[in-house]
Amino acid sequence: MNKRTSRRSNMDKKEIGYRLFAMVYGMCKIFPRKKNRVFLVMTHDAGPEGNVGVIRNYLNASETDWEFCPLRRKDTNFSGPDKVTQLVRFFIRKPYELATSSYVFQDNVFLPMAFIKFSKNVKVVQLWHGTGTIKKFGQDANEGRLKQLEKMANSTITHLIVNGEKWKSLYSHIFSVKEEKTFVTGMPRTDILFQEEEQEKKVERFYEKYPELIGKKLVLYAPTFRDNELGEQKLHLELEQMLKRLPKEVVIGLRLHPFVADQFQYRGEGGERVKDFSHYDQLNTLLFASKALITDYSSIIFEYVALRKPMYFYAYDLEKFSDEGRGFYEDYSSYVPGQVSKTTDELIAQMIEEQTCEEVKEQWEEKRRKFQEENYAFEDGNSTWRLMKLLKME
Repeated sequence: MNKRTSRRSNMDKKEIGYRLFAMVYGMCKIFPRKKNRVFLVMTHDAGPEGNVGVIRNYLNASETDWEFCPLRRKDTNFSGPDKVTQLVRFFIRKPYELATSSYVFQDNVFLPMAFIKFSKNVKVVQLWHGTGTIKKFGQDANEGRLKQLEKMANSTITHLIVNGEKWKSLYSHIFSVKEEKTFVTGMPRTDILFQEEEQEKKVERFYEKYPELIGKKLVLYAPTFRDNELGEQKLHLELEQMLKRLPKEVVIGLRLHPFVADQFQYRGEGGERVKDFSHYDQLNTLLFASKALITDYSSIIFEYVALRKPMYFYAYDLEKFSDEGRGFYEDYSSYVPGQVSKTTDELIAQMIEEQTCEEVKEQWEEKRRKFQEENYAFEDGNSTWRLMKLLKME
């Protein structure tokens, strides 16, 4: 069996599950819908700082008594001694909760919705999990049956939320949603990026948990996951070289994909200056606590730019990723708000240059400022409030 046949067979099996979920949903529509029940698809970020998590916390603090029904990634994992319980929960309880909800918030595409027809008054809100994007995704990246199912699932969306006018047309295309269903309110997870007091509280709690980092300069390395890295036990960034050449107070914080993080362990010199935050569930807090970011093709830059801190782009496989991967919406090297490097030596030199040369520092500060202006319609920390007002949930 070749790879294409294997993928098709796997998709066929998954589609049976999607259809079963939808069938049970249809049966559960005989039950009355609850006006204050909210179904939360949190399969990308189940933490409190993701878009859906922020919505939940906001509603929890309101005077209305909301009831939340979360669906997390772990709810789709049917293994171990509780397999039967997990199957019953996913294929019976979750369809019932969805069928009796008046609001649905998503940070991902939930493919069983390809076969679901919601009642007219149900509001289905796609928030996605990124504030913007560098690389192509959705209808621009998927193919075959997956692309068809995704388009069918997205046809249920009543409100597609974006961060700025720039994204309205593009995201409408990516999700195959009409522009009149796409709304520029700003993303809920960005509110705290403009609330300095809240940031300080989170950083204070961070240092309570990691007191050894007090007085250090945390540089966060958050690379994009590549499919060919599955099970790899190494990083392409030469950490030992970084630690030798950067100031002693610099600590490298790793934010790796779980598939990579579970295999990787740093064994070089200066191990006390390498911290693994791959499973830390509060990404925004890491951004607040860090002094600089190293990434490549991740959408994390759209949040980080609002913090006005240095960013560096270690794109060691730029040509390969562009030609053989998903590809980009813009010319990568001229678009990103930071210097691009392809080797660790080049990256280190750029970091030192920006910290020691005032002209270079000001040049990239200006580039980041313009990048933020292009990607943010609002910088007031009230995006969640605007969304709630739009949905008449305020």
